[in-house]
Amino acid sequence: MTAQIHVPSVLSRTGTVSALTIAAVCGSLLAPGVAPQAEAAAPAPATKALNVAASKKGSPYQYGAVGPKRFDCSGLTLYAYKQAGKTLPRTAQQQYNKTRRISAGSRQKGDLVFFHSGGRVYHVGIYAGSNKIWHSPKAGSVVKQEKIWSKAVYYGRVR
Repeated sequence: MTAQIHVPSVLSRTGTVSALTIAAVCGSLLAPGVAPQAEAAAPAPATKALNVAASKKGSPYQYGAVGPKRFDCSGLTLYAYKQAGKTLPRTAQQQYNKTRRISAGSRQKGDLVFFHSGGRVYHVGIYAGSNKIWHSPKAGSVVKQEKIWSKAVYYGRVR
């Protein structure tokens, strides 16, 4: 059964037009109570990983910890992406080696931010937008959002 919509125009002699005709002319059709496909889709892994990292705010740093209650820097990124359905290796350097390089101008929320010195990656966080990251910084600290403090960073996108 085709839904009929009354349209006072010259689209038909009877003044009605089927929903399929409107979809063909206008390019889309939304039924009441049905979200557009983009809104209905689950969040992208990067967005989900960012949200997971943010949800761990205040969790204590512990060297070698991968969650769910304590984290080191790469343990937080590993845990957040695992919850988003992606697998990352254990250390910041290994995570850097596995991600796709992107420029600072191309970075997006959820991308990884790698801090480096002398060719070695020593820290990682998840980009939160506005030049900030979520990370687990060091012993005696907790998971928190913080401004990126160095220009010696690389950006990587999880595949």
